[in-house]
Amino acid sequence: MNKIKECSIASALLTCFSASATIVEFNTTQGSFQVNLYDQTIPETVGNFLRYVNQARYVDSTVHRSVPNFVVQGGGYKYDGSIPLTAIETNTPVVNEPKLSNVRGTIAMAKLQNQPNSATSQWYINLKDNSTSLDSDNGGYTVFGEVIGTQGMVIVDKISNLNRCGEVPVVNYTSAQCVDTDTNPDGGNLVSVTSVVIIDLDPTTANELSPPVNVLVNKVPTPTPEPQPTGSSSSGSLFFSIVLMMGVLRRRFVGVR
Repeated sequence: MNKIKECSIASALLTCFSASATIVEFNTTQGSFQVNLYDQTIPETVGNFLRYVNQARYVDSTVHRSVPNFVVQGGGYKYDGSIPLTAIETNTPVVNEPKLSNVRGTIAMAKLQNQPNSATSQWYINLKDNSTSLDSDNGGYTVFGEVIGTQGMVIVDKISNLNRCGEVPVVNYTSAQCVDTDTNPDGGNLVSVTSVVIIDLDPTTANELSPPVNVLVNKVPTPTPEPQPTGSSSSGSLFFSIVLMMGVLRRRFVGVR
């Protein structure tokens, strides 16, 4: 039951693999942090996430959204040497499993607005307790793991505290450059997830964790204020305009695929 198995025909060859991972490590250009997956409680979503890990879809992906005191979001795009960002190839959407609460430090799946079962590759990490809105909105957002270790959320908070162009976190890039129509960031200015790797195959590593249960899934959600981007598509940089057109900066988790 803890095994995540997949057999797929990538080309003419049949490739099969299995994994029973419950701890993965996100290696980013801002530092590394570990996530303990709830594979026994949230099996479908963990299985979906591990398929992207095993298929190396998250290698050199971009953290494309950061909203202070809300979420940090990634798993949707890559920087392949030029703007616009390249969308990650996605698999079939996974069924929603809104069993656990969106409290600080938990990781969950982003999805399309008004489509509870539309999550594919994009994940987000809660920077605060977002249970009053995300536990019930859109059928409830599926939490499938939590950041662990004394430095785990230190790294996530570090990313959330970076300067932003709109909602895109940037490094060594100023607010003035964000609105300069002649300037665009390159890969070195973006926050990259260089890899997500399995570091523990023990299927019982989550036994000592006590994630809070989602008791609000059938309640009316508390509205979350819409994040205000820096600049605008008319006066901002080409980078900002392109990202805006991609739908990356839409409210909450709309247009995630």
